[in-house]
Amino acid sequence: MGLLSNLLVGAPATKAQDTVDVAAALKPFTVMGDYWTSINGAATTKAQAMQVPAVMRARQIICGTIGSLPFEVYEKSTGAHVEAPRIIHQPDPSVPASLVYSLTAADLFFYGNAYWQVTEMYATSDGGRVRAATFVPYERVSPIYNSNSTAVVGYNVDGTPVPTRGVGSLVVFYGLNDGLLYTAGRTIRAALELEKAAELYAKEPLPTMVLKSTGTNLPSERVKNLLESWKTARSQRSTAFLNADVELSTLGFDPKTLQLNEARQYIALELSRACGIPAHFLSAEVTSMTYSNTLQERRALVDFSLRPIITAIEQRISLPDFIPSTQSTRIDLDDFLRGSALERAQVYEILNRIGAMSVEQIQEEEDLIR
Repeated sequence: MGLLSNLLVGAPATKAQDTVDVAAALKPFTVMGDYWTSINGAATTKAQAMQVPAVMRARQIICGTIGSLPFEVYEKSTGAHVEAPRIIHQPDPSVPASLVYSLTAADLFFYGNAYWQVTEMYATSDGGRVRAATFVPYERVSPIYNSNSTAVVGYNVDGTPVPTRGVGSLVVFYGLNDGLLYTAGRTIRAALELEKAAELYAKEPLPTMVLKSTGTNLPSERVKNLLESWKTARSQRSTAFLNADVELSTLGFDPKTLQLNEARQYIALELSRACGIPAHFLSAEVTSMTYSNTLQERRALVDFSLRPIITAIEQRISLPDFIPSTQSTRIDLDDFLRGSALERAQVYEILNRIGAMSVEQIQEEEDLIR
């Protein structure tokens, strides 16, 4: 038995090939996020993180891309494409599948875990698998541990325990990495402080100015009139004239002295590293992009940014409570990694010459058959 099997709570030791138990969703809960929060105090909130442009952009690229990609089902033994059950193409009948998968990817991205709640099951005679499920935000779910906190024995949704199997139970997605909110909490908070500083200087673009009387003390009414006159004059022209008994002083630093732009660029670069996304996708560094290296960068994006989340989703919905154990679910990346027309023509020419693809198959692949 594997390690995960030894840690399962309430799951049978052996199952027939088509016997389905939704308790398969009840796997050891990743507690690394709680560890980071309690030991380092470094976690931040999703709402705060989404106020940082670099994080928002990374979330849009990674999670939005995953949500837009099609899922397909294949036979493990032959690799043949088979018709997928409805839940793969539309987990929740009330909303588009792209939304469900995008939100699932987002929770894996931010927290390292994601949840669906089973809303419909097929009858045992029809396989007993999950028929429909709805996305449940991470913030609404809390695990219930055993007496020594070594395994999960259940879950609460909005503070209420839910079943461990069947309708109402949770389908748990485990990420391959700790969530961004835990691993980059301090960097996100630093980015927020820099955004606040940028907003402050947008409202008050000059350092604080102090008008000081070098003569006698002025009454409050005269001081008020002097400040109003100064404000009005500055709105009309940048050149100022002061009498001998008034002196101008400045306090603080301007954005250039503070190197505010450089600091924001550095934080954006650090966040691109934390998100596992090439920096130029977030405009955190300047590069010269061409069509050929754009394709290479897309492949790099899949390998280093999308792959961990894709794998977490693919492998969970490939378990027997979704599809037969002889099948597997994979995201179709062909269109996303599609080469230029010339590159595709060269590949098709070779495949046709060696008999691997017919002209009709090439036409179908290129959507040339009406």
